[in-house]
Amino acid sequence: MNNGQRVKLGSKRQTVGGRSSQLAVRTQKDRMAGETSRKPSLKKVYMRLVVTTAIFSVLLSYPALNEERSPREDTPMKFKLNSHPFSEGGNIPKKYTCDGDDVSPELHWTDQPPAAKSFALIVDDPDAPSGTWVHWVLFNLPGDAHDLPEAAGKRAPLPTGAQQGTNDFKKEGYGGPCPPPGKPHRYFFKLYALDTKLSLKGSTTKADVERAMQGHVLGQGELMGRYGR
Repeated sequence: MNNGQRVKLGSKRQTVGGRSSQLAVRTQKDRMAGETSRKPSLKKVYMRLVVTTAIFSVLLSYPALNEERSPREDTPMKFKLNSHPFSEGGNIPKKYTCDGDDVSPELHWTDQPPAAKSFALIVDDPDAPSGTWVHWVLFNLPGDAHDLPEAAGKRAPLPTGAQQGTNDFKKEGYGGPCPPPGKPHRYFFKLYALDTKLSLKGSTTKADVERAMQGHVLGQGELMGRYGR
């Protein structure tokens, strides 16, 4: 082998060696790149796991939150409120209006919550021209009461402990329907069963009673009658 052939062979060996080194370097870089690319992927998986766990925790705790919320405010028990002189949606007889004797109709109720400590009654007219008109405010009816007689607070005594508030006629007690001529108005008799007695004094209004009974309503009965001229 002459000197020229030896030089060529050496050059080939250097080329092969160089290529091997480059291949090794590239392989190492590829491995590093692969490891680097895996890290974000693992991070994403971890974050998804954290988010999923948080969602499940919220869903599992939701029923407990619902149980802690007072059912008195969201879903008060419904019970039956009726009157012998008129039925639900019926016409209120003239006797119980300002055109007649202007006394309250008889009321009676059933299926009220057994835990009731008192009742509050509000009678109003949402069809009045100036806005809802209050006709009667009555509170601290005994929790074991089941009815109110006709002309309660006037010719008939109120149940023991019951108190009357001020209506929008600026009078204490019942003020019957007295609408202007035209379409008949609706009059809502709303009876609330409460878990306490209300500590109210003076000229008590509908707003006062509504504020005082917040958080104490166990159930509600409602009766609507109509009257027109």
